[in-house]
Amino acid sequence: MNDFEMNPQEMVDTIMKKIKEARDSMTRFNLVILGKTGVGKSTLINNIFSEPIADVGIGKPVTSQIRQYERDGYPLRVFDTPGLELSGDNAVDQLLADIRETVSAGLRSGRPEDAIHCIWYCVSASSHRFEDAEKAFITKLSEEIECRLPIIVVLTQSFSKNDAQTLKSVIEKENLPVTQVVPILAGDYEIDEEYVAKAYGLDRLIDVTYGVIPDAVKNTLAAIQKVNVRMKQKKAHVIVATSAAAAAATGAIPIPFSDAALLVPEQIGMLASITAAFGLPVEKSVITAVVSSTIGSAGATVLGKSIVAGIFKLIPGAGSVVGGAISGSVAAAITAALGEAYTGILTLICTGEMKSEELETEKGRKLIRKMFRDKLKLKRGSDGEPEIKASGKKASGKAPGKKK
Repeated sequence: MNDFEMNPQEMVDTIMKKIKEARDSMTRFNLVILGKTGVGKSTLINNIFSEPIADVGIGKPVTSQIRQYERDGYPLRVFDTPGLELSGDNAVDQLLADIRETVSAGLRSGRPEDAIHCIWYCVSASSHRFEDAEKAFITKLSEEIECRLPIIVVLTQSFSKNDAQTLKSVIEKENLPVTQVVPILAGDYEIDEEYVAKAYGLDRLIDVTYGVIPDAVKNTLAAIQKVNVRMKQKKAHVIVATSAAAAAATGAIPIPFSDAALLVPEQIGMLASITAAFGLPVEKSVITAVVSSTIGSAGATVLGKSIVAGIFKLIPGAGSVVGGAISGSVAAAITAALGEAYTGILTLICTGEMKSEELETEKGRKLIRKMFRDKLKLKRGSDGEPEIKASGKKASGKAPGKKK
């Protein structure tokens, strides 16, 4: 059996291998988080990233006042000051020296995965104050570090949006060397039995951070954060579009049905890349459910050699499955439909609307099949030929079939 003629289980194994490769290739995102004791730095970190970095213990000492937190196999490293006390010039000077050394060490390595990429400076909005010492510290911090790292002021514990906006305006009037001031409430907060302040602002913080960090770690941030699903979907849509275009190129010279398995590598890579982009700990059973649920009644997988026998039954009027060929438009449409359906499934899991284990049930498999069918649509061109489009976008070319 060659690389293109693989059964569904072999495909699943290959996809899982490529998911690991995609995750291992991510450049680690390194974040420095500063702020006084009690401003909610640990709560912020644990509510914004998919792995609870702040729960790994006391952390590894980096300098006299900075500790490093990370998990094996997870592309995030957080540098934290356990307590930022700004009383006394000596304390401030020492802390600035420690931060400078941490940044410099990353630069000296010459590797993107060691460099510091961003600084979050946390201020509790519930204090209703931005002290002169904090203003002076941020100014000195910007001057001390060797490169112009982006500094974002994060207004944590913003229980009152109005109060947070007032404090935000006060800080902005100081014209400090910071990227933005972002109010957030990291988790739902019960004010009393009748009112709960809902978490907000975390997605905005991720948007702002994404916009100022190096390109080398943008994909990493999109994957490891868990609060901005839209960002993950956007990454997935780009992957699907790229894969569909590659599939269309493969079918530019129509592929005989017997050679449909030539599309396998592109679609396997697409599913693996989408999984990595979402950053979810997807189990093998989930991939198995997706692959097996897109098998036609004739036993032909959308990824396999007999692709048309199963798929064309989902596209009324697409033509005979005997003696024909797969055009670029059909190859693109099938690839896009598979990718967009899979993106939809991961979105449901990411938002908590579905548990990954539900996909192993018959109900879950039916949902996968329905989402795939919904992404495949048929319309007719000006010449009466059926045309395939996926995800609401018309694909170029025509589907095989007889003119009517």
